Amino acid sequence: MQYDYLIVGAGLFGVVFAHEMKQKGSRVLLIDRRKHIAGNIYTEDVRGIQVHKYGAHIFHTSDKAIWEYVNQFADFNHYINSPVAYYKGELYNLPFNMNTFNKMWGVVTPDEARAQINAQIEKLHIENPQNLEEQALSLVGTDVYEKLVKGYTEKQWGRDCKELPAFIIKRLPLRFTYDNNYFNDRYQGIPVGGYTAMVENMLEGIEVRTGISYKEFAVEQETENGIKVSDREGNSYRKVVYTGMLDEYFDYCLGHLEYRSLRFETQELEGCSNYQGNAVVNYTQREVPYTRIIEHKHFEFGTQPDTVITREYPMQWKEGDEPYYPVNDERNETLSGQYRKLAKERPYVIFGGRLGQYKYYDMDKVIAAALSVARAEV
Repeated sequence: MQYDYLIVGAGLFGVVFAHEMKQKGSRVLLIDRRKHIAGNIYTEDVRGIQVHKYGAHIFHTSDKAIWEYVNQFADFNHYINSPVAYYKGELYNLPFNMNTFNKMWGVVTPDEARAQINAQIEKLHIENPQNLEEQALSLVGTDVYEKLVKGYTEKQWGRDCKELPAFIIKRLPLRFTYDNNYFNDRYQGIPVGGYTAMVENMLEGIEVRTGISYKEFAVEQETENGIKVSDREGNSYRKVVYTGMLDEYFDYCLGHLEYRSLRFETQELEGCSNYQGNAVVNYTQREVPYTRIIEHKHFEFGTQPDTVITREYPMQWKEGDEPYYPVNDERNETLSGQYRKLAKERPYVIFGGRLGQYKYYDMDKVIAAALSVARAEV
């Protein structure tokens, strides 16, 4: 059988591309190495609660067209992301705003908060930040950095802030209003009934196989007419859309790109209707091994008699682990650029998504990128 596209990865990029090409009349097959669809936004019903299996995902965008696009496939609730930071028994609102500054210093007006921050920055005399610590201190001063930035950042990256390059933090948002809404985007929410149901609607009528990797499934053969892509069953594919790891596709021939991974520890708490009072609580002390606790029911304003929580532990990625975040430092930017040059030599492969392009994307940007690539296909 002749297919137009073999799409590798059932995350947002692959799913959006599959949907759009199906609408154009193309014949597509989508595969994923995991045993489920939806990639990292996969949600699972546990005790009537939609559990975000791979960390909290809150959809947000300022692009009206993208918002209208996703609303074709799901009804979104009015959830507003307002995380809380826990530091040595103290709770602070995020992002850094007047509620944070009032709790930290007792200040009431924006002018008082600015004066406190500026006084701390001036004492440090940092004119040319040489590392992440100096960069952060030069932006927010000592107190905010020590309590809310330092420990959390070191856990995320697995390194001391003095060992991290300054460019990782280009800015730290300081808001001089009493507003706990984490995002500035106009549109925000979570699909009622979870992301998996939304993705199922996007994939209606599309052939999907899970639990199989590209290397297991497909064969690339050089012919006199170029590279032919087929599978073990004899089906052939005009093009491949690859959303897996860029370096893995090339068998790490130039070396491994670096990623950060995550480990999730989930608990079902029977008889506990409300564990922490908020969907996301960040733990900013370096000594606490996890970065945050997610209480999933609060994403949908749940009233169930039980609750489900997940502790999130950052990890150094190694081959065989799930990669979550690219490490976009100078070494990896150079190496990923070399892999992209190799990718250009394979016009029959479209590399997309966070892993395929080795780039951190929010969900709305992934969708926008997939739509752009789909529009360019004929």
